[in-house]
Amino acid sequence: MKMSFRWYGEGDPISLEYIRQIPGMRSIVSAVYDVKPGEVWPEESILKIKNAVEENGMLFDIVESVPVPEEIKLGGKNADALTEVYCENIRRCAKYGVKCITYNFMPVFDWTRTQLDKKAADGSTSLVMYWDQMRGLDPLVDDINLPGWDASYTRDEVRELIAAYGKLGEEGLWANLEKFLKKIIPVAEECGVRMAIHPDDPPYPIFGIPRIITCEENLDRFLKIVDSPANSLCLCTGSLGCAASNDVVKMVRKYSAMDRIAFMHIRNIKIMDDGSFEERAHLSSCGSLDVAEIVKALVETGFDGYVRPDHGRMIWGETGKPGYGLFDRALGATYINGLFEAYSKM
Repeated sequence: MKMSFRWYGEGDPISLEYIRQIPGMRSIVSAVYDVKPGEVWPEESILKIKNAVEENGMLFDIVESVPVPEEIKLGGKNADALTEVYCENIRRCAKYGVKCITYNFMPVFDWTRTQLDKKAADGSTSLVMYWDQMRGLDPLVDDINLPGWDASYTRDEVRELIAAYGKLGEEGLWANLEKFLKKIIPVAEECGVRMAIHPDDPPYPIFGIPRIITCEENLDRFLKIVDSPANSLCLCTGSLGCAASNDVVKMVRKYSAMDRIAFMHIRNIKIMDDGSFEERAHLSSCGSLDVAEIVKALVETGFDGYVRPDHGRMIWGETGKPGYGLFDRALGATYINGLFEAYSKM
């Protein structure tokens, strides 16, 4: 297991000097954030991250993310040219030692929440999605802007994209994903890079937008498109876990045994009676997921990929990017490290 921590570059209030003090921290998960999707990453930008990380005694060998432009997902006229740019970014990352690249194929929004600072009884705050706050909203009619939505889109652009994806439908999205994979995975294989797709978050349609990386049946379908270790999963327990129908422990054990998990995002969520969910502390008893059994499944199947503690609460008065403070993620990393050590010694 390779423990890692997400870092948003020089503008991140969490410094590499702090991250390196977390016991067992091996790798930094980062990206070139000042380049728009569909553009080539400058080599000097990749090298700058690599040097900064290595100066702090860690490795920059995993990227999250190289974003997939909407035109690729929609199969637009520039999709082929944009896919070639994407392949060049894979090559450039590999040149500087990157072994795993995470991405997603979520239409329009990477994730959806209704609140970023829901206060819990203990005084901590976290991200939540409540259906009673979602019901009655229609982005094709209302002027809404939910947390997680890309602020670079105007409201009219959001409406156009939602309409386009509604017309495309699930099978159209699958077809465009297949075309994309058949172009990028051979490049990844040549470069010694594992591509790791992130599940949809949450893993079900919202506002009629198709979502396809959602459940065991669909993960099976995805992995069969290109049957290669280079075509793997970033298995996010919190994303898949907020659908009660997903047996996360079973999925982790199955795909780890197949060597098709390149990256694990480990976090806990609490599913409410109406399907709403709250992000919680990593400890199993804090939420609906059995984090201990998830780690046990990884150990028993010989998992040797990357792991990071995913979203944390804001605790102890910390402020910053919601879900990405230092303190709770550091606690999560320590908890996960402890589980790996304990199960590895059994």
